[in-house]
Amino acid sequence: MSQGPEEIVLAEPRGFCAGVDRAIEIVEKALAKFGAPIYVRHEIVHNDHVVRDLRDKGAVFVEDLNEVPLGARVIMSAHGVSRKVRDHATERDLEVFDATCPLVTKVHVEVRKLAAEGYEIVMIGHRGHPEVEGTMGQLEKGIYLVEDETQAASLSVKDPSHLAYVSQTTLSVDDTASVVNALRAKFPQIRGPKFSDICYATQNRQDAVKLMSQSVDLVLVVGSPTSSNSNRLREVAERHGVPAYLVNDASELKLEWLAGKLRVGITAGASAPEELVQGLVSAVKAAGAGAVRRLPGAEEHIRFPLPKGLN
Repeated sequence: MSQGPEEIVLAEPRGFCAGVDRAIEIVEKALAKFGAPIYVRHEIVHNDHVVRDLRDKGAVFVEDLNEVPLGARVIMSAHGVSRKVRDHATERDLEVFDATCPLVTKVHVEVRKLAAEGYEIVMIGHRGHPEVEGTMGQLEKGIYLVEDETQAASLSVKDPSHLAYVSQTTLSVDDTASVVNALRAKFPQIRGPKFSDICYATQNRQDAVKLMSQSVDLVLVVGSPTSSNSNRLREVAERHGVPAYLVNDASELKLEWLAGKLRVGITAGASAPEELVQGLVSAVKAAGAGAVRRLPGAEEHIRFPLPKGLN
């Protein structure tokens, strides 16, 4: 048996999505236009390298708006924030530039619309994730968090005939479908979104890993441990019978993972820069891989506009 890889297989698409591109560009343009410091609530995206680079350029990342001087400029992260956070920004007279991914904003709008129509809402997502906190924080009451099928089956609501669900945009497509099925089994009248809340980039990257898993012996995912969509990519590979590891960058690669693996698949979460992917490719090449093959995949041409004042 070979002691090292012969081929690297690259998933397509991988890495940055339109929402992440937009969020990073908002910070960089704000720094260029107004100069440092520019305050950012929470990590702009969940990637240590991106955050470190922006911090070096003058971005100041905070978790509490009380850390932002009165009247200063602040950018809301791509994950979105609650209405309380927005109200707090107004109270402190902050100039806000919103980097919330438009696909997350779509869910916020849907939640408020459903509540206005008298619906209670089930939020499918991971407790503690900033996107979930931001979405649930659009309402003061009448919204329930469900993380899995068990919680869906045991959920109790006031009026099952006026119930709807939304989901975190970065979930596993398959896991979410299972939770939705459990909700529909318990609440046959539950209303779902017209189009899936799981974003196009999340779906495309998961589909790419499913395809890649058919022809590789190992999957390496470039992404931060705090990145929901990156963790889901690792889980998708494992669910399809392929060992998989999540790494921040090439420095975390362990050579023992490569032993006996002829074909190594590489992908990246939506907040991971391509340069980190190429660094990992170089590291696997150094371990013996001679060929790099790119798989076919969905082409992405979406671009979201910047906020007013930064165009």
